Amino acid sequence: MNLLAYDLVDVFWSMLWFFLFLMWIYLFVVLLTDIFRSHDLSGWGKSLWVVFLIVLPLVGALAYLIARGGGIAERQRDVDRQKEAAFRSYVNDVAVTSGHTRGVEVAKLAELHERGLLTDEEYVRQRRRALA
Repeated sequence: MNLLAYDLVDVFWSMLWFFLFLMWIYLFVVLLTDIFRSHDLSGWGKSLWVVFLIVLPLVGALAYLIARGGGIAERQRDVDRQKEAAFRSYVNDVAVTSGHTRGVEVAKLAELHERGLLTDEEYVRQRRRALA
């Protein structure tokens, strides 16, 4: 093909095929992710689906979407809920831990002040530092 004869229609078709290729790669990654994320499939079932997707990609993808397509969104929602719960747990742990250590530090400072080991100025300065 002559490079100068590459007209607008050829550019359109090239872009279309490239876009379809990218969509196919995305679909393949989503299906493989769902296969390995699924807890209701055994190891043999997962391996058979993967082999089916690799040997007969179009037929395998369509068969997987028909047979198990409804559960893809549910499994993704479960993963999202688990990530959200882990994030909230982490934030709560950090918030409680940092607040707890501040309270413990202020209590220790108050005890040292009551025992006379800290002067009033030292107590105020250390308390401000602990609460900052």
